Amino acid sequence: MVLNKKHIIIFALTFITNIIYLVWRALFTLPIHDSWYALLFGVLLLISEVTSGITAGIFIWSKFKAKEVIKPIIEPEDYPHIDVLIATHNEDVDLLYKTVNGCVNMKYPDKSKVHIHLSDDSNRPEVAALAKKFDIGYIGMENNKEAKSGNLNNALAQTNSPLIATFDADMIPYSDFLLETVPFFVDQKDNEKPLGFVQTPQSFYNPDLFQFNFYSEGDLPNEQDFFSREVNILNNSHDAAVYTGSNTVLLRQAINEAGGFPTGTITEDFELGALINSEGYRSISTLEPMASGLTPMDIPTMFNQRIRWARGVVRSVGNIKLFTNSNLKLSQKLVFLNSYLYWWSFLRRIIFIMAPVMFTVFNTRVVVTDIWQLFIFWLPGYLLLQLSLKFVASDIRTSSWGEVQETIFAPYLILPVILETLGFRENKFKVTSKTTNDTSAHRSMMWPHLLMLILTVIGFISFNYNKFGSEIAYGSVVSFWLLVHMYNLTFSVLFFLGRPIYRKEERFLRDIPIRLAEIQIDVPEIRTWDVSEKGLSFWLDKPVFFPKDRKVLLILGQGESEVEIFGEVIRITERNDRWLYSFVLDSMDEQTYRDYLQIIYDGYNMSLARFRDPWVTPFDRLSLTIKHHLSPNNKRTIVSNNKTPYISLHEFLRINKVDFILKGFNFETLYIYVENEVELPKEFVLPINEVKFDLSFSEKKDEIIQFKVNNLEQLLHNDDFYNLIDEWLIRKEDENAVNDIAS
Repeated sequence: MVLNKKHIIIFALTFITNIIYLVWRALFTLPIHDSWYALLFGVLLLISEVTSGITAGIFIWSKFKAKEVIKPIIEPEDYPHIDVLIATHNEDVDLLYKTVNGCVNMKYPDKSKVHIHLSDDSNRPEVAALAKKFDIGYIGMENNKEAKSGNLNNALAQTNSPLIATFDADMIPYSDFLLETVPFFVDQKDNEKPLGFVQTPQSFYNPDLFQFNFYSEGDLPNEQDFFSREVNILNNSHDAAVYTGSNTVLLRQAINEAGGFPTGTITEDFELGALINSEGYRSISTLEPMASGLTPMDIPTMFNQRIRWARGVVRSVGNIKLFTNSNLKLSQKLVFLNSYLYWWSFLRRIIFIMAPVMFTVFNTRVVVTDIWQLFIFWLPGYLLLQLSLKFVASDIRTSSWGEVQETIFAPYLILPVILETLGFRENKFKVTSKTTNDTSAHRSMMWPHLLMLILTVIGFISFNYNKFGSEIAYGSVVSFWLLVHMYNLTFSVLFFLGRPIYRKEERFLRDIPIRLAEIQIDVPEIRTWDVSEKGLSFWLDKPVFFPKDRKVLLILGQGESEVEIFGEVIRITERNDRWLYSFVLDSMDEQTYRDYLQIIYDGYNMSLARFRDPWVTPFDRLSLTIKHHLSPNNKRTIVSNNKTPYISLHEFLRINKVDFILKGFNFETLYIYVENEVELPKEFVLPINEVKFDLSFSEKKDEIIQFKVNNLEQLLHNDDFYNLIDEWLIRKEDENAVNDIAS
């Protein structure tokens, strides 16, 4: 972001007004003459405001120090040897299979320089067999007492390449991963510190719980994107991008000088990154994701993951002696301090929520002031801070949406952070489960949020009851904060209501050339719409009939990357005069399956939003979520099961002096409308233009009679038949155009 005079003035005023506000708060507003618990809460509220201001200040400051990271161009022969370590503990082999497949498909000028190893700390025979199947290395161990650090240190001791790439068991690299990361280590400027590691953003191919539970996969980025694709990118300006454990390339020498992967923490990645910085190495994060994995899809698993991260960061900050570590620059200390303070934001959020509740429900003042002093000291700084945050806001997340996410996590992260700070450790490493569960199965976890919501509503009603005019205005600041918290807590309750999961595998939007073999008519070049491990779909501008008892040969890709797969139509859906064909795929041989997996997972899942939709406001999202929960059809979206393409018609026809209307056609059946008193023969031949349909009665529903087309096989080889379909489609398009104009 380019800093101009306007920004400088706004940020300077923001800093000055907020300093004045905090000094005023500390000197004149604490309830020192009230009860001890009022004073305690007042002090905690002040500390929360101070730390909140510090984190906002660090973010704004980093935003304007941000520097662009440009990948160097190097010669093919300059690419060095690299060890790729896939750390596994007890993950399913099926999950590992996809990660290994992605690793062996990574591009490199000389593939003999890429040494891939499955680092298994459980010595599982099935994992060793998987390594053998892919012809990669297997590094097993027994009696590992040092969790992931012990596993990786064991692998480091048995490898020797100058570069190390680390991947979690579920993180599938894109084919360009090495080409986008390794060059940074080869072409370094003489005046720069040596590069310790390159972190690429954490990315996920399934929606996270915020996207999913708020029905916002298409307009809301993953919750972790804010850190991976924004905050950590800003850390580049301080040469201190945070190591997040996977999708990373590290310099072996830097790891060795830092003492290897640290064992006195449960966030070995964060701590190792800080130790590498302490040894004089810089670290950078790239902007574009280069691998994707699975994010937890049940609430307890996600919360346990965050508890582990919180405890680990709190402990690691102590382990690296952040405040007394003279090997870290001040700006680098601020990066790690910001990471530390983030985990205290959840306690701050609860304090912010409860402050107006204490006053309006429990009649306890935690801030001693009046409306006029608030307008003088609080309001200018608050408005300027919101304006400043708006200047630096990105297309990933707004500050208001960050408050919603903090509110959801808050009750369950407070105690672990406090306990870890006081020295009550949790040393057992728990691998995050990747099993998909029903997100609506843990509604009892909403009770803290529901309780706070009830208290907030009670506070708002009781505070404003029987007040009019100037009385309401006088209490406007208190009412404002009650409404803000009410809004955030309503989102929280809706989050815990969850949403049923019906898909067994994720769908990826993929634009891949596809040819249909062994069909009767020529189909223009088509491309896939979405793909999954068990199926795919594509759009056709004209309906094509596929016999239900015949497999279709689908040829994906071009040239050497072609994959031939047999599939069967399971659903055809018409939308806007186009037909979406959905296929279920047959089982594949080993090599075809690997090639197809590469097609699916080589790239970001574009069905998920990468940036927030600015046209979808938080209130839109709130109303949409409520609407879904109130809808009687919320349990499951009903989809068409038609396996033949349906063409809606309105053709006036006559046979044997009987008038009727042809309402539709799906190749196998003609749908005919007649008056109740009119009867048609059970069997007859219906000529339309040059085409003769041999029909027999099938069934009658209301006033629509269905006739089976007995001579379909012959019609499929008749050019007049396809000319008739084209004529119907043109007429249908004309009718739709007329209807659009009329509407």
